[in-house]
Amino acid sequence: MRRLLKIIGWLLAVLIIVVLLLLSPVAYVEISCHADPEPDSYKPMISEPEFRRQEANTYLTYPEWHIVYAYDGLAETLKTGDEYGFGYVSSVKDFWAADCALTRIADRHGGADSQTRMMIATIGVSFTLEMGLKAAYEETVGRVFALWRGSEKTPQDIVARDMAIDYAAFLRQTPWYKYPFQPWIDRLWAAPMEEPLRGWERRLALGGEWRAKIAYAGMIADAVAATGEAKLTIRSMISGLPAATLSAIPDVSVISDGADGVLIETPRYDRFTHILDEIVRAGGTVREIAGNDEIMVSLTVPSGAVQNDLPGEVITRLRRAGFDGDRLLLSVKVADLSLLLRDRQIADPGIEHIFDF
Repeated sequence: MRRLLKIIGWLLAVLIIVVLLLLSPVAYVEISCHADPEPDSYKPMISEPEFRRQEANTYLTYPEWHIVYAYDGLAETLKTGDEYGFGYVSSVKDFWAADCALTRIADRHGGADSQTRMMIATIGVSFTLEMGLKAAYEETVGRVFALWRGSEKTPQDIVARDMAIDYAAFLRQTPWYKYPFQPWIDRLWAAPMEEPLRGWERRLALGGEWRAKIAYAGMIADAVAATGEAKLTIRSMISGLPAATLSAIPDVSVISDGADGVLIETPRYDRFTHILDEIVRAGGTVREIAGNDEIMVSLTVPSGAVQNDLPGEVITRLRRAGFDGDRLLLSVKVADLSLLLRDRQIADPGIEHIFDF
């Protein structure tokens, strides 16, 4: 009995240490990463409350996208290598480094409400735990089985690679909890068993991970259903193009045409970036987005490349996990966004994403 109590005591101590480690970056950001608000005299053209967004939110949407980019990097790694080659720890480190820098600039632009901060903390802790568990497994047990297999991937490795590529693409427009994991589990088990040790190890390790995500996704979906999904469209004010030209662009709805310009409504997320690019390349100018005159853009650049000709403020520079290159997060006036889009392509390297609100 005494020995059992001692084991339970050690397990509780380990659990407390793990919880403290997971919460420590949250505490650091909340204590150390703040700034004073700056005065803002901007008068919005889009003034209806239901269509305006908090300007700080353009910076605070990045943490979710960092997770998307992490899976992009994992997919890129799996095209030529194995899971153990991905930088799990560095990806987590950069999540919290970016969160700190973005919390400071968000404070200058009005700050985040408690619900948004709680959401970022929750996904950050979840991401840290997931990456930590994957690193602990893939860099030890997974590496041993991959080395035993040799350089040629098994059919199960091919399924894992294809799933990672598909998942990364899916996340750019749709929340992760809507992803269909079960068909990939079925494909994993249907793949021929050419190398039994690695094949069975992938079936059990990845199959278990994807089943856990199905269960977790169900919990998230129920929570979202109870609170309501985020609004999936956004309004922008455009000048320089007639309403008919704008309405001909796929996914663009013209709301009104007035003295300030043409008011349009479009999807958010990845599609939003490409729509604005289409508008600018057709000769239009973006004047305002969701009642705001500043927005954040990410650019991919070669490692260490100096970028002296950028408008706005470089918030932070991050190493791109899984890729050769860096990511710049740039705060730019909406008035300068059209110039930025004309000067640079949506490409790699180039403009990566415009972070809506």
